[in-house]
Amino acid sequence: MSKETKKVKLEIVGLSYSQTQSGAYALVLGEARGKRRLPIIIGGFEAQAIAIELEKMTPSRPLTHDLFKQFAQLFNITVTEVLIYNLVEGIFFAKLICHNGGEEVEIDARTSDAIALAVRFNCPIYTYEFILSQSGIILEDENPSGESLADDEEHEDEVDTEEFLSEVTGTAD
Repeated sequence: MSKETKKVKLEIVGLSYSQTQSGAYALVLGEARGKRRLPIIIGGFEAQAIAIELEKMTPSRPLTHDLFKQFAQLFNITVTEVLIYNLVEGIFFAKLICHNGGEEVEIDARTSDAIALAVRFNCPIYTYEFILSQSGIILEDENPSGESLADDEEHEDEVDTEEFLSEVTGTAD
């Protein structure tokens, strides 16, 4: 395996309003053992699906990703890994690595949907080194808690998860 195709584990670092696209959100994934961050622009529905699961909320009716999980489990299929495997003209490509007991199957998916499923199946998210090298952002100035010491202006657009959920679901506290 070459250095460029070495898999790098990612974790969800944050979700914020996109400064570049109206109505979109930036999902920020971080290198599990490093300082690089991978921002991915996603839609509001996917941002809501990810945030609801991260906060362990239960919607009154199942969301599409919840339905997929229930369907998969009914047929003894588990998503064991999400792999962001390519980046073409600013678009990330991902796949779900699934197991049904004896067979491994790869399913192509939009990256936002794949990550919404990763949080539901509690499975790891990976990408390749070449993608992080191309699109990763290195955060130089981090304090011991891991939060960026960047200008306060950057933090104005960060999303409070409860505020975000009440906005996208139309509910209030």
